[in-house]
Amino acid sequence: MRTALTIAGSDSVGGAGIQADIKAMTAVGVHAATVITAVTAQNTCKVEEIYPIPPEMIQAQLEAVLKDCKVKAIKTGMLYNAETVEVIVDTIEDHEAPLIVDPVMVATVGDDLCDKSLTRALKEDLLPICELVTPNKQEAEVLANMKISNKDDAMFACEIIGKQGSSVLLKGGHINTNVVTDYLYLSSEFTEMRYPRLNKAGHGSGCVLSAYITANMAMGNDLVNSALMSRKLMQEAIASQYEIGEGEPVVNPTVKAGNDKVKTSVLEAVDDAARKLMDLIPIELVLKGGINIAYAMPNAAGPEEIAAVDRRLVVHNGMLVKNGPAKLGSAEHLSYVLLEIMKENPDYRCIMNILDTPDTEDIIEEVGLRSTKFNRKGKPSLAEMTKKAIAELHGKIPDAIIDREEKMIRIVGKDPNDVLDKLESIL
Repeated sequence: MRTALTIAGSDSVGGAGIQADIKAMTAVGVHAATVITAVTAQNTCKVEEIYPIPPEMIQAQLEAVLKDCKVKAIKTGMLYNAETVEVIVDTIEDHEAPLIVDPVMVATVGDDLCDKSLTRALKEDLLPICELVTPNKQEAEVLANMKISNKDDAMFACEIIGKQGSSVLLKGGHINTNVVTDYLYLSSEFTEMRYPRLNKAGHGSGCVLSAYITANMAMGNDLVNSALMSRKLMQEAIASQYEIGEGEPVVNPTVKAGNDKVKTSVLEAVDDAARKLMDLIPIELVLKGGINIAYAMPNAAGPEEIAAVDRRLVVHNGMLVKNGPAKLGSAEHLSYVLLEIMKENPDYRCIMNILDTPDTEDIIEEVGLRSTKFNRKGKPSLAEMTKKAIAELHGKIPDAIIDREEKMIRIVGKDPNDVLDKLESIL
């Protein structure tokens, strides 16, 4: 199992900090290792006391984890003071895992979670070695030393904060707009993420979002996709927040962990589609190595959240048979194409492959299905070719992708029934 590391404070009420990070990372499917930087006595109304962990103990925790575990991504949350930052930088500076910094300064209830030495240490020592920093409006104002009241301010603040090379995700929840806009600043370019404004974000929202991003990067996703997927998940976490005390509601970081029913339904849909394929598809359209049908869970983060027939459907004794049951992570190549399609339109969650023949191509055109062809010169990745194919259709999702290199046609749809309907139209 992949491991991510969170370096943060302990929240006694369990809604933020280390406790929230563990829940969020587990929900994404990653094991959470921890280094505790401070112990707080707090609840949903107030931070009562803070006890910073001695630097030598923080270093001991870090070294114990890093020398034993293959940590794929690291996040920091509440660090409290410059001494803690110094220990972290000295210990992880040469570690290859990407570092995500949530610059925690103030609790949701308004109480300070740092001393006066932290800001300088963050700006001078930690941000220059991080992959991404995720400030809210108030934190960004401190890091950029400016006021933020509109889009232009937010974008300029990102440029100031990221001037030493880090990417910046400035969260727009505290900017007074009807639609919440988050600004992702990466390689001098901006990606804007817009979401309807829900209830108040709630206790732990910043911790949970940065933990989601860290976990998604630990799963092997790039920074942009990790941020996009995590922000979608964060919307669900905020929407399903709950009350545990008299103060701030707590965001629900385990929304994805509650997807067991969804997972079961996806697996069952693949098994059902495979049974139909065995009766439907002529064996002359079966690839030499077999065919498969893949169906993704909503907002799938990677191939491990896409179900397909284990070891494919193959021809045996003149009949198409299943080599195994539906299983998550069983169709890696189809998954790479599907994930790229879902970036453009997340409603399209199903794909299957059949043998490419001239007759089949002609029928696809005759029945009016939207198709595009791969040109594999230079051997680009499947994801790159899929992105290019969608661009050639001006952002429209193709019904069929013809891959001449693999002598394969990939049929795309919103669900297995949609894909099977398209298949039947060309048989």
